Amino acid sequence: MKSHNCPLCSSKKSQLYHTDNIREYHLCLACDFVFVPCIFHLSESDEKARYDQHRNDPNDLSYRKFLSQVSKPLLDRLSIKSKGLDFGCGPGPTLSIMLEEHGYTVDLFDKYYAQNSAVFNRKYDFITATEVLEHLSQPSFELNRLYNMLNPGGVLGIMTEMLSDNTSFVDWYYKNDPTHIGFFSRASLQRLASTWHAEIETLSSRVILITKTST
Repeated sequence: MKSHNCPLCSSKKSQLYHTDNIREYHLCLACDFVFVPCIFHLSESDEKARYDQHRNDPNDLSYRKFLSQVSKPLLDRLSIKSKGLDFGCGPGPTLSIMLEEHGYTVDLFDKYYAQNSAVFNRKYDFITATEVLEHLSQPSFELNRLYNMLNPGGVLGIMTEMLSDNTSFVDWYYKNDPTHIGFFSRASLQRLASTWHAEIETLSSRVILITKTST
């Protein structure tokens, strides 16, 4: 069985974790990240076709409640006039609107729906990535880039459903979305934060805040 380099930490030590009728899933023995090898990734056209089916609506109260899992703890930590970025905002940006309603300025970026590359030359007080990390084909590159875009004391707010010892991967609905190609655990995110010398808060099984240290 071919070993695949981990797309999160670049370790060459991985092993087959699970296989189904569609694709393989590999576990990095160094950082605990579970990933789908690139040979099983969708084409960009197929990936976008899946995203086009999303019907995220800022007026949907249930969707707002879902996103409030990250917006509420963020609002508790943000200072007045903080400026942020909603990375991977999707076809119906909503979290940005929720934060703007509290007086914050929020830029948007999405690979398919808001291709504003100018954001990568800016600095932010907060960056959100809600239901985004599991879609990244190059998580190391993307996450390091986002972290470096934070001002000292800035916060990276993440939502992604994490693997745990209690997860039955065979039955786990989260892996069944063909656009989901990377699965984080607390250990993999803590390792990432450690490489940045950042502070990490795990607020639930899917909400994580990483704060950039001032030094």
